[in-house]
Amino acid sequence: MTTEPMVKVWDPLQRGFHWLLLVMIATCWLTGEDGPKTLHQASGYVAGGLIAFRLVWGVIGSRHARFADFVRGPRAVLAYLASLWRGEEARHLGHNPAGGAMILALLAVVGTTALTGWLQTTDLFWGSAALEELHEIAANLILVLAAFHLCGVLYESWRHRENLITAMIDGKKRAD
Repeated sequence: MTTEPMVKVWDPLQRGFHWLLLVMIATCWLTGEDGPKTLHQASGYVAGGLIAFRLVWGVIGSRHARFADFVRGPRAVLAYLASLWRGEEARHLGHNPAGGAMILALLAVVGTTALTGWLQTTDLFWGSAALEELHEIAANLILVLAAFHLCGVLYESWRHRENLITAMIDGKKRAD
């Protein structure tokens, strides 16, 4: 039995960020309407802090954590999606162009949700119906994007015969 060589791709801070953000978002969702308000707010603050961390780590972090490694322009993302549709997409050791776009979208929407949640606790925006509505829209959009993210992970795992969920746990992927 031969085993394929593995390479470390996702660093521990990147993986910890990913799973801790998932827990914070789930906690916010479970406590949003009728749950303990303090737990909802605390989880939202942690999520906001995680977004701030990820923005910094996207500049100074390890190779595959850096935005320069996976953020591509709209043409590259559309070209990748077209190749995906044709079943001819290239395997990427780090994030593919569509995954990079999804990361940016999730960072923006989770950041917006955390910011609008915090703003509602300030004197200036206390009781703002418009801000509350924006907070709820952004929170719902997180679920939509997360569903697309999960579908993409499962499809890429199947397509390239590698478990990307395991890779986000142990940090390793099959070497090129």
